[in-house]
Amino acid sequence: MAALDAPAAPTHGRSRTAAGFALALRQPLLPVLIVLALVFQAGSGSFLTQTNLRGIATDAATIAIVAAPLALLVISGYLDLSVGSTLALGGLVAGWLAAEQHQSLPVCVAGALLAGAAVGAVNAILCCYLGLSPFIVTLGMLTAVRGLDQQLFPLPLSNFGAGFAWLGGARLAGVAVPVVLAVLALAAAAAFLALTAGGRYVFAIGVNREAAYLSGINIRRTPVALFVVTAMAAALAGAIKASVLDSAAAGTGGVGFELAVLTAVLLGGVALTGGVGSVLGVTLGVLFLGALQNGLTLLSVPTFYQQMAQGVALIVGAALAYLRKGNPA
Repeated sequence: MAALDAPAAPTHGRSRTAAGFALALRQPLLPVLIVLALVFQAGSGSFLTQTNLRGIATDAATIAIVAAPLALLVISGYLDLSVGSTLALGGLVAGWLAAEQHQSLPVCVAGALLAGAAVGAVNAILCCYLGLSPFIVTLGMLTAVRGLDQQLFPLPLSNFGAGFAWLGGARLAGVAVPVVLAVLALAAAAAFLALTAGGRYVFAIGVNREAAYLSGINIRRTPVALFVVTAMAAALAGAIKASVLDSAAAGTGGVGFELAVLTAVLLGGVALTGGVGSVLGVTLGVLFLGALQNGLTLLSVPTFYQQMAQGVALIVGAALAYLRKGNPA
C-alpha cells in the first residue's frame, strides 16, 4: 500500500502510471458513482442522455481545471483555500480588459493569469519561505483578495463581446472549450506525477518534508510552483465563468468555489496530511460532485438540501482520505 500511496520509489514512468491507476480503481468512489448515475437516471429519465452528460462535463470543467493543480499541492502537504476569491479576481480582470479596454481574448486571459500568479506568489512566500500555516494564510487571503476584488471593481462588469465569449461557449471538434482545457489540465497533472522527477518530489515532500530535505530535494521549489499554478488555474476558471455568464461581480463571483474544489480533491482520495493521492482519483471526485449536483437539480431537490449534500460529501471525502492515509484511528 505504501508503494502505491507514495510512488517516490519507482523509477519507471510506466510503473508509476500503473500504480496510480490501480490506486484510483481501488477506492470506493467508482462504484458509488455508477450507482449514483443509475439512481438519477431512474428518478429523472434524462440523466444519462448525451445532452445532460455534456452539461455535467461543462459545469464541472472549471472545478477540474483548479482541482488538478490543487491536488498536487495538497499531496505535497500544503493547501490553498483562496481559490474562490482568486477565481473572482481572474474573471473581473479578464472582463475589465474585454469590456473597458477592448482587448483581445489572449490579452484578457493573460491579464487574468498574471493576477492569479500574483496571489499564488504571495501564498507561496508566506507558506514556503516564512513557514506560516497554509490553512491560516490562504484562509486570510480568501478574505483579503475578496476585499481587493470589491475595491478594484465595485460595480459588476458585463457585455464582454463576442470574442471573449469564445472562451466559454465555443467548441473544438464538438467538445466545449472549457472541457478541453479541463482534460488538458488533468492530463498535465497526471503526466507530471507519473513521468517527472518533480512528481516524485511532490510525494516525497508530502510524506516527510524533513526526510526529503535530507535526501537533497529542494522542498520549496516544487510547492512554490504549485501555489502559483493553482492560483493561475483559479484565475483562468474565473475568466471562463465570466465568458459563460457574460458578467462578473466581486461580491458573488467564486463564493463557495473553494469548498467545491476541495470536496472533489478529497473525494478523489487525496489526503489533507499529504503524501497520498492520484489524478485519476481526483477526476472521479470531480465527476462525482458534478453528477451529484446535476442529479439533485434534475430531481428538483431544494437548493438548501443540495448544499447539505455537498457538505456531507466534503466530510465523507475527508474521512476517506484520512483512512486511506493509514492513520492509527
